[in-house]
Amino acid sequence: MRDVAALAGVGIKTVSRVVNEEPGVSEATRQRVLGASRQLNYQLDMAAGSLRRAGRKTLSIGLLLPSVANPFSSEIHRALEDALTARGIAVFAASIDDDAEKEKALVAAFLGRRVDGLVVTPIARSQAYVIPEHSRDLPLVFIDREPVGIEADAVVTDNAAGSARAAAHLLEHGHTRVAYLGDRPDIQTARERRRGFIEELGRAGVATSTIPVREGLHDEESARLAAHELLSSGNPPTAIFSSQNLVTFGVMRALRERGENHRVALVGFDDFTLADMMEPGITVIAQHPERIGKLAAERLLARMDGDESAPQTYVVPSELIVRGSGELPPST
Repeated sequence: MRDVAALAGVGIKTVSRVVNEEPGVSEATRQRVLGASRQLNYQLDMAAGSLRRAGRKTLSIGLLLPSVANPFSSEIHRALEDALTARGIAVFAASIDDDAEKEKALVAAFLGRRVDGLVVTPIARSQAYVIPEHSRDLPLVFIDREPVGIEADAVVTDNAAGSARAAAHLLEHGHTRVAYLGDRPDIQTARERRRGFIEELGRAGVATSTIPVREGLHDEESARLAAHELLSSGNPPTAIFSSQNLVTFGVMRALRERGENHRVALVGFDDFTLADMMEPGITVIAQHPERIGKLAAERLLARMDGDESAPQTYVVPSELIVRGSGELPPST
């Protein structure tokens, strides 16, 4: 900063005002400082600046997602990034891989780097371990799943209601032999989706004890094998509900391998790119990750700006998108 000040012919305080975008500097002086900064390849050290900045702000937040590789997670990441970078806040993302110990370790790592807030997709049985930091005014928002053991804002999808809508849709098209393929039952969203789907079938008079349920399917390959096993049974389902996008991919592959993609109806939870280009197009219960990310960013910024209202859970409605696979009639 001294070198920039010397080259621009101004004081260090003036350089500080320019790089921190503070008022009180003429446009001509500001351009002279910026030109000197570019010439010397000077960049503001955010970590060092935070030691002197009021409130020790680092202008960064930590984002913990199940997996940054999952399309749903990446859309949330992008929406948060778009909203927060407009305020000059950097978003540092990491994958929890739905591992409780990794969640705690990554939260600790971000806190050690003095992030100004956290956005977390929880997997641990309880998030009470964050209470000491949260009670010291650390802004905290949970997404996709509600926290346990701590009161904080959460932004989630209507998982049970969306899955009930999938069940009702298959029933409307004549299916009663339906199967549920889901993620790990220790994941809150998976439990809610199973509950909504099974309860809706029960309300329609379907014997829920007869519904084939395959859970613990956390990737495409396990879902593919589970679908093959169900479709090879003596009483195969005429329709399948896959409760997560990776599970849907596995079911799609199994149906294609068996030549049954035009015979077995399929409704998936989560939309995905090119779903409308499949043959037939994949009917889905679409979440809106961009809305979840945008709303989470709004809540985090509000907390960072001093909002002290009671924490709330915000529910983003899902949407049934009809494309063909969920409208196939029961095979005879």
